Order: sequence, then C-alpha cells, then structure tokens
Amino acid sequence: MSRLFTPYRLGPVTLRNRTIRSAAFESMGKDFGPTEQLKQYHVSVARGGIGMTTLAYAAVSRSGLSFRKQLWLRPEIVPALRDITEAIHAEGAAASIQIGHCGNMTHLSTAGQIPVGASTGINLYAYTPVRGMRRSEITAVAKDFGRAVHTAHEAGFDCVEVHAGHGYLISQFLSPYTNHRRDEYGGSLDNRMRFMRMCLEEVMEAAARTRTAVLVKHNMYDGFKGGIEIPESLEIAREIERYGVNGIVLSGGFVSKAPMAVMRGLIPIYTMSYYSPWWLRYFIRWCGPMMIKQFPFEECYFLEDARKFRAELKCPLVYVGGLVSRAGIDRALDAGFEMVQMGRALVNDPAFVEKLRTGDEKTRSGCDHRNYCIARMYSVDMKCCKHCPDLPKRIREELERLP
Repeated sequence: MSRLFTPYRLGPVTLRNRTIRSAAFESMGKDFGPTEQLKQYHVSVARGGIGMTTLAYAAVSRSGLSFRKQLWLRPEIVPALRDITEAIHAEGAAASIQIGHCGNMTHLSTAGQIPVGASTGINLYAYTPVRGMRRSEITAVAKDFGRAVHTAHEAGFDCVEVHAGHGYLISQFLSPYTNHRRDEYGGSLDNRMRFMRMCLEEVMEAAARTRTAVLVKHNMYDGFKGGIEIPESLEIAREIERYGVNGIVLSGGFVSKAPMAVMRGLIPIYTMSYYSPWWLRYFIRWCGPMMIKQFPFEECYFLEDARKFRAELKCPLVYVGGLVSRAGIDRALDAGFEMVQMGRALVNDPAFVEKLRTGDEKTRSGCDHRNYCIARMYSVDMKCCKHCPDLPKRIREELERLP
C-alpha cells in the first residue's frame, strides 16, 4: 500500500497526506506584499488536494529582497497573509512560508542598500557589486530569521521552511565558491556553518514558543567545481539534524551559477530574453547558451543522491525534484522519504494531487518541462505555457523546437 495518502505528523501540525507544494517562486506579489492572485493560486492548490502549500521566497528583512514581487515578511502584511492562510485552511490544507535572504543576488532598488553577502565581490549573474557582511549585520540577520517565525505564526502559518540552499545567503556562507572570509565565518566547514547555526538557533527558539513546524531546504551539492559536494553536504545535513528540525528538504544547485541543476530540462533562451528588461535581452540571447549550463530532465532526478542522505540521517526527509507521476512519487516514498514536494506539476495543474487520489496509478502530470514558466517567472509570474493561448509567434516556435 502506498503511503502517499496517509496523514503525516509534521511537528505540531498534521498533514492530510504526504504532499507539499514546493516553494517555487510564484512572482505574484506586489510592492513586497501579497496579492489576490497569490491567494487564489495557493487556494487552488489547496483545493486540489495538497497536504501543505508553501508561499515562496519571503525575505526576513529589507536587505534580503531581489524583486518587487517578492514577499518581505513584516507586520504590515500580516492581515493580508492571514487572509491567505485562512483560505488555505478552509480547503483542508496546511500553510507554510519559505523564509530566507537573497544575499548577493539583491539589488539597490529593492534591498535599499548595496547587496551584501558572505564576501565582497561582483555577482555577474545579478549584475551587482557585493559587500561582505559585517559581524554586526550577520548577528542582526540571524535574529531576523527568528522574528520571521513569530511573524509567520501571527499570519496563521503552520510551518516555515528555512532556505539554506540554492546559493542564497545561508548557502553563500556555506559554499567555498562564495565564502572567501578570513574570520570566524570563513575557511573551514565548521566556520562556514557558523551563520547557519546562528539562524537555526533563532528559528528553533521562536518555533518552540509558537508551536511552528520547521523545514530546512538544503543543497546536496552546488552543481559545479569549487562548490559544495556531497561529502561536505552530508556534514552540513547532520548539523541541521542536530537542531531538531521537523524535516530537511533535499535539493541542489546554485541559481546564480548553475540554475538548471535545481530545475533540470532545457531553458528557452529567446523566451527568457523576451521577458527580461530591454537592456538585458541581447546579452541573454548571445551569452545565455554559454552561461547557463543545461542539465537533462528525468523523473526523480535527485533521488539517487538523496538516497545517500537517507542512509546517513535519522530525521524526516522531504524529496523534491522531477516528480510528475504517481509511480515517481511512490518510488521516493518507498525509498524512505517521509514527504514529497512538487512545483511545476502544480503550476501546470493545481489539482494534480486530487487527480492522483481519484485516478489510477498511471496518472501523470501534463508538464513537459520545456520551462517556459521558469523563463518568465522573475519578470511576469510563474505560469505554464499551456495556459497562455496568446503567446508571441517566436516563443511558440521556440517551445515547439524544444524536445
């Protein structure tokens, strides 16, 4: 018998099944706050049978913002967020919010300051100079993570997901690719984990007071030479486990260096340039194929590596990566993972989980991973090409050429 539609106790909250809508950036906010569009999307996913849906990419402070459509988790937006969580709960699902800081991928216009990161330098992918964080700033941002948990609780969220992967701020401290510090926050892996520990201490203390579940998104590897590889990643995961989190989400890839290691499949370069600012379009068309390394898509593409973590860790683990069918989900659950996360399958069809429940074992997502949704999500919103009947001719032609 499949465990997919059995309830799961995630810390203080019980999920009706083992599915979670992953924290894939919706790009549906406005002026750093939620919108009716964001609410209706997550309500549709909740109505579609998900166990828990996750609002993505909420910055714990102003300095962590990359986009105006990104959420800045602060008291001013609590009433609007509570409206969303109450609507999600009314459909029988739990509500989670991902908390993080974009670090060196922020911008002066959104963060209100020069981007900060683990080390000083230039982020060529975000087109920004970066200043290494001062010790006082490191302490302040760690405390911001704790405050974000309290704010999430006030807004009615059952769970927070701490983003410690994909090349955002915590990950920038962990990875030797971005951390060149010579103080107690750099050098050895133990030092590079120091900022993560500070954040988790604040988060877990706040979670205990508010009875909030805690997940942590963690990189199994960065996806390129000079980044974190599995042996170091296993040590980091053991340290995360030591804090008593309710689960670790095993992912991989660095969005500023190897973005398709996260999502897999081909990226439609012309489509990405079409939805980019005018000054960036031709650079993407000419240099995109050289700068964006392609990773082929296959169902359950992280599973074999994730098994290595399952063999070493005792805490609950969440599998994410290329789940498009009941058979693939059952493979992950049968491999010992307590829960599964999905993103693009639910962009294609918010009711995918309910169709799995009422359909047969051959049910498969209509997502074909041509990644139109990814190409447009940072500029417009995350939307499947199959829901866009009026696409420009050149975009249609590009998508038709992709396998």
